[in-house]
Amino acid sequence: MPDWLIIVLGIVGGIVLLWVVLLVVLWIQQRRAGSDVDWRSILRLVPDVIRLVKRLASDPTVPRATRWWLIGLLGYLLMPIDLVPDFIPVLGYADDALIVAVVLRFAIRHAGMDAIERHWPGTPAGLRSVLTVAGYGRDEGESHSARGDR
Repeated sequence: MPDWLIIVLGIVGGIVLLWVVLLVVLWIQQRRAGSDVDWRSILRLVPDVIRLVKRLASDPTVPRATRWWLIGLLGYLLMPIDLVPDFIPVLGYADDALIVAVVLRFAIRHAGMDAIERHWPGTPAGLRSVLTVAGYGRDEGESHSARGDR
């Protein structure tokens, strides 16, 4: 077998292995958050989340690095090709939700909850759902609103 073919097969095998690992991680995360999160409700919030991300990315008061992460997220969400194809039940949309959650968690830590609340275009219940997926559900969200920091 030629050396170039061994290299190509190694690269393809590595990519496939990474993809399988990603699927397993997404499945584990979905199972872990599955009881607390209604994924269908989260999917209904996609337009609000996209507007939130767009507003945050264009806000000059949000740190520049955070805006770059948000612009990257918008690009990923608008691309027709995903890490996990959307036709795969549950995992196809869970990968998008988890990537949004990671970037929003980053944005909350660096831009602050006030920026998220200021730019959220949807309902308070929708914001609570998005914050739950981002890991700012009951504990952080309630302690924040209980302090009256709005």
